[in-house]
Amino acid sequence: MIQIQNITKSYGDFKAVDDVSFDVPSGRIVGFLGPNGAGKTTTIKIVTGVLNADSGNVLINGVNNRANPVEAKKQIGYIPDNNDVFLRLKGIEYINFIADMYGVDPQVRKERIQRYSHLFEMENNLNDKIVSYSHGMRQKIASIAVLVTDPAVWILDEPMTGLDPNSFAKLKKLMREQADMGKTVFFSTHVLDVAEKICDDVAIIKGGKLQFYGTLEQLREDVGNGGSLEELFLELTEADEN
Repeated sequence: MIQIQNITKSYGDFKAVDDVSFDVPSGRIVGFLGPNGAGKTTTIKIVTGVLNADSGNVLINGVNNRANPVEAKKQIGYIPDNNDVFLRLKGIEYINFIADMYGVDPQVRKERIQRYSHLFEMENNLNDKIVSYSHGMRQKIASIAVLVTDPAVWILDEPMTGLDPNSFAKLKKLMREQADMGKTVFFSTHVLDVAEKICDDVAIIKGGKLQFYGTLEQLREDVGNGGSLEELFLELTEADEN
């Protein structure tokens, strides 16, 4: 479970995240939606401990990620929106590096690497350097590394970008499987039709402020529109402009 409690983050006079609070329960997929510049990535970086909030708290399964950052991060598997890191490592070296940090047993690790590299059709690329990978391949190697650690909380920032349709479908299935096992899945996306199909709840942010959190049915009730998530999202986020 992720508990986001009144977090705020400013850059000068600009509030990227403004007193945002909501919970992401275990066993559910929560989609984090918003226009460009709404504060999604900043919020995710605060949740994962990449950034510190100016105020407020984030609890990962009850562990405060600022007071006990290592304990909190041990529970998180994070796939960022940009995987241009450790580019000189081979794919297998990166996976093993992540597995070492999380203390994954060598035999368990071997079995998981075989399973997930086969699933994402990366077996023949594990010994290539990440710098040679396409964006989609980098997304896949990051996904494999996260799955090898078997985290309690899975956080993904725009995970579908660059993936081919086959890998896209597999990632969606894995997200559902993780949630069905009682784990937490929290992801940001601009692909609203995907969010509509796989999310149990959605959180919508605009201008750094949370506009809505709940199920699609609750969103329809709040907006007074029985349309698709895309229609509801546009009506909610464009309300002030119109």
